[in-house]
Parts: sequence; structure tokens; C-alpha cells
Amino acid sequence: MTPAELSHTVLRAVRRAVDDGELGVGAVDTVERGRARIVVERPRAGGHGDYATNVALQLAGPAGRSPRQVAEVLSQRLVDSPGIAAVDVSGPGFLNLTLSAEGPGPSHSLLLDIRRHGLAHGHGDALRGHRIDLRIPREPRAEILADAVARIGRSQAADVEVAYADEAGTVTFRPVPADPRGLGVDAGRWALLHPAAHDRPRVESVEDRAHHLAQRESNPLFRVRYAHARSRALTRNAADLGFTSEPGDLEGDGRELLAVLAEQPRVLAAAARHRAPDRLARHLVEVADAFLTDARISVGALPKGEEKPSAAHRARLALAEAVGTVLAGGLTLLGIDAPAHL
Repeated sequence: MTPAELSHTVLRAVRRAVDDGELGVGAVDTVERGRARIVVERPRAGGHGDYATNVALQLAGPAGRSPRQVAEVLSQRLVDSPGIAAVDVSGPGFLNLTLSAEGPGPSHSLLLDIRRHGLAHGHGDALRGHRIDLRIPREPRAEILADAVARIGRSQAADVEVAYADEAGTVTFRPVPADPRGLGVDAGRWALLHPAAHDRPRVESVEDRAHHLAQRESNPLFRVRYAHARSRALTRNAADLGFTSEPGDLEGDGRELLAVLAEQPRVLAAAARHRAPDRLARHLVEVADAFLTDARISVGALPKGEEKPSAAHRARLALAEAVGTVLAGGLTLLGIDAPAHL
């Protein structure tokens, strides 16, 4: 496991602790807005473990806990993470991480579950018996947020009712232009859903609108849709070569990607519980980025030149297809199209 993979693992532990109410939401905001970096490095002389991080000291203030308390909360979540054998807390709140002798094995069950449930992967009954009542003003962003919260809430078996503040009874939303400034439904919805509810969407200026419509890497919606389209293209190209996917031994490939995909059920439950579709949007960006930066999966799923398709190619293709399924399912819950071609 690389330091970059460990950093992402620590960030997921922070998110889980925030979702479970053990750390204040400021802990995640501090990292995602760039005010703190999760740095994992080799311990200094006299230290122990394979890697160490001071993230608990950085997040103590925003999290509303002491550094030692933050470290203890995170250690409980990290110790069960794939690839980590032990977690120790030292000093005022340093986390010392010892890696497993072997990295996490292939997640056959995860890929089979995604294949079996399709776009409904991650749907469950986490909020069964809970009622989500939304009373909203007649305003585009409120309508879009309510529609996404309702979709995500129902994916977790919640009883959801949405009504305008001046009316009683459930509102059935029709597709509405999310932004009247010419962004279109998909880009407009993303522009309003990707920021947290307390953040103001950037849709006012010509530059903002150009950003949301740009087909380039700086646009997170483009990266998500491109990753989805790339996964579908791999399936089409594999069919042309005469082979299909089959979950199998990934030989250590795709570890970070598997870990991110495994978070989908928890992310959906948290997004529903906190009425925060932005959590799902950010998770989709994380999935897309993990896929696009992992050339062994996003490119290596197909044989090169005269190379014959192997079990490794089939296993990588199965992981790539799982990425496409998770991205398509998440975009659907946000009310955004997931095209197979870009």
C-alpha cells in the first residue's frame, strides 16, 4: 500500500467518523477545502510502525475534539481497513500505521454484488421506518436539492414527502432547468448539487458557466461522465476482441479503487441521513479519479498488440465495469444522465 493510498484510507476514516457523529463536520470540510493535508510518511527515528500521520493534530479544532481524542476515533476505524495490520496512537495524537504483510486480496464479493444489483448497488434499508419531510420554497436550487434528497432517501427505504412551503401534500417534480442561465439540466443540476447546501453555487459569471460546461479535466462532472463512458468503451472493445469480464484475482491491482467502491453503501446512507446529496456527488468524483489514475484498470483491462486476453484482463475488466455501474447509479440518484459515449 502506497502513501497516497494510505492518505485516502485515512480520509475515508475521517468521513465515516463525521457521518457517525463522532467528529464535527468541520473535520471533512477542512481537508476538502484544502486547509489541511493528510500526509502519511515514514516515522522518524525512534518511531514505530510503517507509516505515521499527524492528521489528528490538524483536525482537532475543526472536529471539536482534542488531538488525542481524534486519533483514538480514527484508529478504531483504520484498524479494520484492508491492508492495515495495526494502528497505535502516540504522543499528543500521532497515528502510527503498520501494514499487513500482504495487501488486501481481490474483492470478489464486492464485484459480484455490484454486478448483481446493478444501478441499485448500495441501496438498502438504513432508513427504514424513518420519515423525511421536506418543505421547500419555490426556488430552483431548493427543488433540485429536494428531488435528489428524495431519490437518495428512498434508496435507503426512507418514507419521503416533499411539499412547497405554502402547500400541503407530496410534490411530484418534473425535470426542470436547474439553472436559467443556459447550463442545461445535467450541468445545471450538478452545479447546484455538488457544493454543500451551505455553500453558494458558482453559476453567476460567464467564467463559472463556462467551467460547468467545459469538457476538460478541471470540470468534476466531466471527469465522472468520462470515467463512466471509458468503462463502457472497455466493455465494447473487449467484445470486439472476443472476451468478457469475470471477477477474479487482480494480483494486487486496483486496491485503492476497490476500497473507494466499497464505500458506496455507506455514502448513500450518510447522504440520505444528513440530506446531503453533495456527499454522493463528491464520492462519484473520488471514484472517477481513482479509476482514471489507475492505468492498470482504465487501460490495462485490454490486451495490447498481439497479446491474448487472460484471466487478469477479465478481472480488470470486471473492476472497470463495476466502476461504470457505480457511477451510473450515483448519477441517476442525482437526476443526471450517464452517457455511454462522450
